[in-house]
Amino acid sequence: MRPKNTYIILGPIETNIVARLTYEKKAIVTAEDLDRLFNLSPENRKQIVFRLKKKRILSPIKRGVYVFSPLEAGPEGMGVDELLIPPLFFPTKNYYVGYSTMFNYYGFTEQLFQTVYVLNTTKRMEKVICGLSYKFIKISENRMYGIEKIKLKDAEVNISSKERTLIDLIYFNKPVGGIAGASRIFTEIINNDKCNIKKLVEYAVWFFNITTRKRIGLILDDAGISENILKPLTKSIEKTSISSLNGSRKGTLNKKWRAIVNDSRK
Repeated sequence: MRPKNTYIILGPIETNIVARLTYEKKAIVTAEDLDRLFNLSPENRKQIVFRLKKKRILSPIKRGVYVFSPLEAGPEGMGVDELLIPPLFFPTKNYYVGYSTMFNYYGFTEQLFQTVYVLNTTKRMEKVICGLSYKFIKISENRMYGIEKIKLKDAEVNISSKERTLIDLIYFNKPVGGIAGASRIFTEIINNDKCNIKKLVEYAVWFFNITTRKRIGLILDDAGISENILKPLTKSIEKTSISSLNGSRKGTLNKKWRAIVNDSRK
């Protein structure tokens, strides 16, 4: 716990700011918020922010944007919902939170991952924010689909839909133990009717990676999905070259999915 005499280390203006932000239940504070609420000059605000950062009351997210930790949060400060951070970097909403972050969100796995993945069309960088690792992955516009909006506090956050997350699971499978682990999770979701199969197939057809499309086709075939539903996906790979799904030419040729496979589908 933070010592009871914490307020002694705060000046009058700092005390007023902390009290007001606590009353307003602010989790994220901008420089504009500080100027508007407290009528600060740029120079005064710069000095106050510097002092509050040293005291771990404000933690920087990016220039002019901070996480606010009330005094009762303790000496380590208060965390912030990891999904509230990405929208601050993309005012034009050209992003979505995906990959292993969403594997856990949708309950595909109970494993907790250390990195928040933010797929977007403009930024490529890695950044630690309030103790959390963020990886911004730049992708092309044609991969920005299957995105849903959720409401968190006063923010709107773009995340991959469950069906799009399943596609990404097969493509970005390392966090769950490789393709064998991803296929097992994927199959369980399908067998328990926990997703929209038609939408899943539609998203798979659009996916840029041909090998991923073939793997999904094989899994859906094994799960007994009807030929009529699979037809668009089958058509999307019918003129492609034969793919090796296990890294070698050994295995069985599946003519329908134009792939060489073995029993493990690795």
